[in-house]
Amino acid sequence: MPPAGAGRGGAVRPVGAVTRGTTTPNRLRRVDNWIAATCGDLLRDAHDPLVVDLGYGASPVTVVELRARLAAAVRPDVRVVGLEIDPVRVAAAAPAADPPWLVFGRGGFELAGLRPVLVRAFNVLRQYAEPEVAPAWRTMTGALQPGGVLVEGTCDELGRLACWLLVDATGPRSLTLAARLSTLDSPATLAERLPKTLIHHNVPGTGVHALIRALEEGWRDAAPYATFGPRQRWRRTVEAVRAAGWPVLDRPARWRLGEVTVAWPAVAPPGDSPVREPR
Repeated sequence: MPPAGAGRGGAVRPVGAVTRGTTTPNRLRRVDNWIAATCGDLLRDAHDPLVVDLGYGASPVTVVELRARLAAAVRPDVRVVGLEIDPVRVAAAAPAADPPWLVFGRGGFELAGLRPVLVRAFNVLRQYAEPEVAPAWRTMTGALQPGGVLVEGTCDELGRLACWLLVDATGPRSLTLAARLSTLDSPATLAERLPKTLIHHNVPGTGVHALIRALEEGWRDAAPYATFGPRQRWRRTVEAVRAAGWPVLDRPARWRLGEVTVAWPAVAPPGDSPVREPR
């Protein structure tokens, strides 16, 4: 079953390139739970709670998991459409579909003519050149429902380390760093999973480099709290970063999960400009 709305007024040509496609169950659990907690009200208030998962890869497992988590935590009538450029992957995902709540179709950054409230695009833009990122954001956010958002980021193969951006029609709003604390040796390892728009700017003199360094120093200084577990050590780390003036947007309930979210202007690359000027 093709995604509802795809191909209106003629076939919509997919925009983008086929990704590597590797994935594993629960790889995107951290970002899924963050979406449910942070963007839940946006979906609850939507007349049409449509979510697109772009570039899900060779297996549809993470799309199935996203639908299940949002249905359980946000609203049972949420609709999720998994989009892939590769028609072979679309065909392979068909047995996992559960229309109308979960369907798969062919599409790229143009979102196959759909108008979702939210797009999750993980481990997609990492393969592109940095100058291609903003145009891809612009294409995706231009297809969103009013007030809609894009969650774009990367993670490691098992989902133990992840970084993502919340992006709207004017550009990024925040950066979130997340880790499985029981296996975290140092916050510096999160730098390996920064989104494409930031990873090459993790050099001295930039905001994102300073943030990673502040987290690393806070983690080192909080070493005595490791006796009480990694959650307490991470919480003390984030408290120190916030006390140093960083615009931390989330609260201890999220820190306990190994997360920290900061406002985008604090980490934006030099010369950063909005995806689209506000109207």
